[in-house]
Amino acid sequence: MGSKIHLKTRTLTKIALCTAVMCIIGPVSVPIPISPVPISLAQLGIYFAVYALGYKYALISVLLYILIGSIGLPVFSGFMGGVNRLIGPTGGYLLGFIFLTLILGYFIDKYECNKGFVILGFILGNSACYIFGSLWLSFQSNISVISAFMIGCIPYIPADIIKSVMAFIIGPKIKNISNIK
Repeated sequence: MGSKIHLKTRTLTKIALCTAVMCIIGPVSVPIPISPVPISLAQLGIYFAVYALGYKYALISVLLYILIGSIGLPVFSGFMGGVNRLIGPTGGYLLGFIFLTLILGYFIDKYECNKGFVILGFILGNSACYIFGSLWLSFQSNISVISAFMIGCIPYIPADIIKSVMAFIIGPKIKNISNIK
């Protein structure tokens, strides 16, 4: 029984640490003049959480991050928080984080030894985030989906590739460290 309690405590601690990392680096952002959506480091925190926790527990961590931000703590890009972030122009991207976590996590958990499939997981996960973000941005800003995609996705692809490559390189090391008993 003691080892089960230790395992639960250890898992909860890892979830809390990953959530804290998202809350610390998520607000760091670079505004883009043509878009209401800044470049944020939140995705990097999500990538690391997926590697450290696997997709099921990373999902809990991401949901906690979104909950913490939605109640008003300034953990979203630009040190902002509140429900208005969820219903504002960036809300679709926050929702997209959930699908990013599930998709990327599935590929990392199932195919961690197959680098091609892991890369595919990054591409599909980020694509899901872009789709939800663009659709919501289009709705919120009363612009076409194509216009929303042009201002809400295209400018972010280079930074997202850099973050993905960083996580692809560092993530397996995080996974190994987090699995040390």
